[in-house]
Amino acid sequence: MTDSLKLTVDRLDILAVIHTEGYINNQGGEEIARVAYELIGQGSKILLLNLAGTKIVNSIGISILIEIIEKMLEVEGKLAFCCLTPTIEKTFHIMGLAQYAGIFPDEMTAVSELAAS
Repeated sequence: MTDSLKLTVDRLDILAVIHTEGYINNQGGEEIARVAYELIGQGSKILLLNLAGTKIVNSIGISILIEIIEKMLEVEGKLAFCCLTPTIEKTFHIMGLAQYAGIFPDEMTAVSELAAS
């Protein structure tokens, strides 16, 4: 299993979509956080993490995602996830991420609902 995570970002006004490809562990989580905080600093109030290319998120990766959720709450923004594997979605519900971040089946639905809110 590779430790590298590739990210691409699409900006849509105040909404930014971060596409992940690879394993979200400590290194991958830190890279997501770096990009998320940069986007927040540039005025993005809504972040959507498209995890279609991610099959595994470890506990350290989840803790970093929780830190990003906390930051989004501080700036009165929103964080959401889409395209999760059933295992990752179940884990996010168990760990409480779904209480503070939206979970959507696909990017089109997420962007549509987040942009309208």
